[in-house]
Amino acid sequence: VEHGQAASRRLTPESGTLAQVVWFDAGPDRPGLLLFAVHHLVVDGVSWRILLPDLASAWSRVAAGDEPELEPVGTSLRTWATRLVEEASDARRLEELPLWRAALTGPDPQLGARPLDKGRDVFGTARTLTLTLPPEVTGPLLTDVPAALHAQIKDVLLAAYTVAVASWRARRQPTQGNAVLVEMEGHGREPVVEGADLGRTVGWFTSSYPVRLNPGQLDWNDFWGGGRTVESALDAVRAQLAELPDGGIGYGMLRYLNERTRSELAALRTPQLGFNYLGRFAAGGTDAKAQDWSPPPGMAG
Repeated sequence: VEHGQAASRRLTPESGTLAQVVWFDAGPDRPGLLLFAVHHLVVDGVSWRILLPDLASAWSRVAAGDEPELEPVGTSLRTWATRLVEEASDARRLEELPLWRAALTGPDPQLGARPLDKGRDVFGTARTLTLTLPPEVTGPLLTDVPAALHAQIKDVLLAAYTVAVASWRARRQPTQGNAVLVEMEGHGREPVVEGADLGRTVGWFTSSYPVRLNPGQLDWNDFWGGGRTVESALDAVRAQLAELPDGGIGYGMLRYLNERTRSELAALRTPQLGFNYLGRFAAGGTDAKAQDWSPPPGMAG
């Protein structure tokens, strides 16, 4: 772990060092470990799903005495970024402005004892709480619950998150209502540029956008008892998410890439809460080659 942290500290984007590779030799009788430390500036969660199979494929060919041969990349990150700037000024994109304005101008009751202070609340003072659920909880959550509710797991998790915040606030500020302002993160590879193919493009495409989610009136006794309120809250959140155009990617275009709208959106509030679901990552296949390129326990991230 300490070698991994040291490799991460050696990443210096300002001088062009964006990746470090470290080989841990465990001797002749045990498999070694290959550590990749790559700055988030050049990879995202989706990128690893491209890189790891490519590494496995390339090494397989090298081990067989052949030259690595990978599938071609469709649209480059540079081309995508250029096209997004053009898309940000499109009249259809400007029609989204009232949506984002409304999301950020409604009430957002303060969560802590005081508002966030940009001078005090910085990266160095941040703290992290990590909770890990056991398989007997995550198994049914990822399979049985979505099947029973006819929903995607992301909708289930986000509805639960929204209701949890609404419940917490109801015990402290019962007159504030149940709407929750959340900053969402998405993969950012939405099909908004005609002809673009990002299926094999590595880079940081992540998009963020605000959404105001309201699970509706909540009968707490019925909800905690697993009654109809559970489904109605999920249906409400799911419907509100479905109304977002193009997975929310338009917000970032108007906030950062459109000269006419960036200042207005920059002046609005910043959500206090965030939500990001990366999806399910396979732990590796059953064949030896797949296992060789599987992230070892405790080393991924």
